[in-house]
Amino acid sequence: MQNLIKIAVRNLFRYKRRTLLTSSLIAFGVVLVIVFGGLAISFKTQMVGILTDTVLGHLQVHKKGYVESIDNLPLTLTLSGAELAMLEDRLKKNPYIDAYSPRIRFGAMISNYAQTSNVRLTAVYPEMENATCPGLIRRMKGDIPIPGQFVKPGEIILPENLAKGLSLKVGDEVVLIATNRDGSVNGIPLRVRAVMESVLGPTGKDGYVHLSDAQTLLRMEQPEIVEVALRLKRFDRIKSVYASFREEFSSPQSGEEIHTWEQLSPFASIARIIDLLIAVVKLILISIVLVSILNIMTMSVYERISEIGTLAAIGTRPGRILSMFLVEGLSMGLLSALVGGAAGLGLLYLMNATRLNFTFGTMQVSLAPSIPAGEVLAVGIIVTLVSVFASLQPAYKAARMEPVDALRHV
Repeated sequence: MQNLIKIAVRNLFRYKRRTLLTSSLIAFGVVLVIVFGGLAISFKTQMVGILTDTVLGHLQVHKKGYVESIDNLPLTLTLSGAELAMLEDRLKKNPYIDAYSPRIRFGAMISNYAQTSNVRLTAVYPEMENATCPGLIRRMKGDIPIPGQFVKPGEIILPENLAKGLSLKVGDEVVLIATNRDGSVNGIPLRVRAVMESVLGPTGKDGYVHLSDAQTLLRMEQPEIVEVALRLKRFDRIKSVYASFREEFSSPQSGEEIHTWEQLSPFASIARIIDLLIAVVKLILISIVLVSILNIMTMSVYERISEIGTLAAIGTRPGRILSMFLVEGLSMGLLSALVGGAAGLGLLYLMNATRLNFTFGTMQVSLAPSIPAGEVLAVGIIVTLVSVFASLQPAYKAARMEPVDALRHV
């Protein structure tokens, strides 16, 4: 085998220019896959992190049928006190749950005594919400002394665009007016604690209040929880935890249902498109390698017909001739993969060092491109295997040549 590798490398460098051009093309394809994959994976990871860490959590539990009518923010589909107590008991016993946050989501009218607008509000216990969505505090502007106390009873966090539209600033008083589940209207005064950037851009109208204020405004004898957001200790456990809870909630007696962040956010479709684009780029790389190796090995066989005939005439077995050309293709693919992999990782390192900044909605995001080691290894294996596959037909042709016909070609 060692002799075969030496012969293969020597034969490749007999035609240095052609080998260099072909190897450069394959290496460029590897660089393209690694750099694009690193950027795409990092972008997706950042966006998923923003959505799950600042808004959604990893999983959410609702009353059955709530998500179908979520745009209306219904207050009739809530978890009863007994259902919430049973759910909390399950969550505390589950070893994969890191934190959870009960919420009341409702629509209201907000007034600065001169103008009125509508607003969507999420009522939370701040310490539980901060543990479940630790990135939420980073979206807020104002004097937030303690993350677990970002909103207190009597205070409201307003979306930045709404605050600007109503000419409100931190410390101003507003009035919230809302209709409860029975149709009665109530209002309470609140003071603006802070304003926050919206993940969804200038159209966002989502604010936060303390859960006790929502209970007062909506005239609830006890909190009627609309949803419970969950945070897992490990993000990659989402599917297994979702499956276990879904099985628990599948019985007719259960009134709850569970959803992943993907089922609740339109960004999940963009994430799937990103995965599809990465797959397409890998397909392009396979095509580049296949055509390049097939071309150079076909030319190598054609130019060395007399040499192949001589080898066959002196008793070299067809299997060894086949192996010789396969090892040539393998050597070129492996060398190109190593060079392209090193160059691609080098470019990602430079991008990571310089940091790429962009705006998502109204939030500034710093992108640090990186790629899992498994992805780089997978690219190298794909290139190597395709190189061997592309060499198979020319190598088989060389091995099947009759010595007399090959020597006559001279």
